[in-house]
Amino acid sequence: MNQENQAELTALVLQGGGALGAYQAGAYTVLAQGGHEPDWLAGVSIGAINSALIAGNPPQRRVERLEAFWTLATSGLPFTAPLAIQGLRPFINEASAFEVMLEGVPGFFTPRALPAPFQPSGSPGAISFYDTSPLRRTLLELVDFDYLNSQGPRLSVGAVDIETGNFVFFDSHEMRIGPEHVMASGALPPGFPPVEVGGRFYWDGGLVSNTPLEHIFEHAPAEPLCVFQFDLFDARGTGPKDLFEVAQREKDIRFSSRTRLNTDRFRERHDIAAAAKRLHDRLPPELRDDPDLLALCDAGPRGAVTLMHLIYRKRNYEGQSKDYEFSRRSMREHWAAGADDAARAIRHPDWVSRKAPTNGLLIFDLGERDRHQKRSRDAASGTRNTRIKKTKG
Repeated sequence: MNQENQAELTALVLQGGGALGAYQAGAYTVLAQGGHEPDWLAGVSIGAINSALIAGNPPQRRVERLEAFWTLATSGLPFTAPLAIQGLRPFINEASAFEVMLEGVPGFFTPRALPAPFQPSGSPGAISFYDTSPLRRTLLELVDFDYLNSQGPRLSVGAVDIETGNFVFFDSHEMRIGPEHVMASGALPPGFPPVEVGGRFYWDGGLVSNTPLEHIFEHAPAEPLCVFQFDLFDARGTGPKDLFEVAQREKDIRFSSRTRLNTDRFRERHDIAAAAKRLHDRLPPELRDDPDLLALCDAGPRGAVTLMHLIYRKRNYEGQSKDYEFSRRSMREHWAAGADDAARAIRHPDWVSRKAPTNGLLIFDLGERDRHQKRSRDAASGTRNTRIKKTKG
């Protein structure tokens, strides 16, 4: 990090995506090695679990705890297909996913003994297919909640209030976080039962928004903030050719982040506040204390934000079950992909030479930029094409 950026706070934004979450764990290992330990983590679903594993352990134990969770979660499907039959990989992955549906995931969830129609009405078994009590035991074993709430980085996990339908965040700056808050963030129906917190019941935050970037923007501190956002679903894709591809594309669209929407809103708030401040300075002194004008001046973000956006790009053999295909080989591939993408990003010349902005929003989407350049190098005739954007100051 440049000397000019020493005052930056670091935040990690971790999206939901089940088995794909190993990508986030791999990316974090590289960031930690590069000195980018987080001051704040915001997660939804599997992103909330990864966030808790990081925030709930001292820096020297975080990678170890992530490895422990992902090794446990994939211990039920350790089979690795020989390289000679990799052409069968799509079928092997689907078989692995089907086994997860039947047997569950160790340390995470197990199928219920009786199907939902035979369970008492209103009971957890009547409204979900799986029991998530193994996840509670895993979290208590791998997350030091005393450390998380007293010494760890800030943790925010998103969930949905079942009765109101409102998106809420459990934030360690506002309450004591326990395993129930993390579990609530990942209680995706109808697979998992709702989780009770403080007398109310919650489902997976991904039902409203699978990426907690907006929460970071809304509560950004006055200090410059550097945000690393790791997404597990890609909003961009090609048109489907069959029903299997329809299911996959629908899931990608539904759970992809709304990064452009959130960044556009950030820019709008910034521009409104900047315009109001310019107007404030031009007005005569007796009009500068108008409450409406002062409200507009305060409508913008308090500090500058740099956003590094990384997205997992699915392999051609991965189908719509990629988020619940918990085989050991797939986990290692996702982990390696996250590590590779993070390493490439923080070593990129544009990132290395960057300076923290003094106001507004600076976005890095270096992976998208490099892919675009590969497709259009000849047409560009050597013209530099960046995906780095900054608000007007």
